[in-house]
Amino acid sequence: MGFGHRLYKEGDPRSHIMMKVALDLAQNAPKKDPNLVQIAQHIEERMEKEKHLPANVDFPCALAYHQCGIPTDLYTPLFVLARTAGWTAHIMEQRANNRLIRPVSHYVGPPVRPFPSFEEREKLANPSEQSRSRL
Repeated sequence: MGFGHRLYKEGDPRSHIMMKVALDLAQNAPKKDPNLVQIAQHIEERMEKEKHLPANVDFPCALAYHQCGIPTDLYTPLFVLARTAGWTAHIMEQRANNRLIRPVSHYVGPPVRPFPSFEEREKLANPSEQSRSRL
């Protein structure tokens, strides 16, 4: 989400460091967009003031990714990739000590449903002209 943090209630110290990186990238970006930086800073200020949610590290990371020309649909995979080593270390530590560091989550959502194939999802996302005419 980019705002608020479970542990850093007063603000994520990493976000300030990453925001400096994002601002440096913005000055040297091939496609400079000064409005984007101003908008991001305004959003950060408003979220802090009105919702009492300081930015976490993901907010300036998104700005930095944009300045680097990384497509938006890759932001989440980058988030996961950046944390995989830490998550793996936690799992190894938990198994070595035979003690959970964090409780296991328990899924409370809807029951397991069949997962549609790519072809089925494509049909659902892009109905044919013939089926559109019936609507």
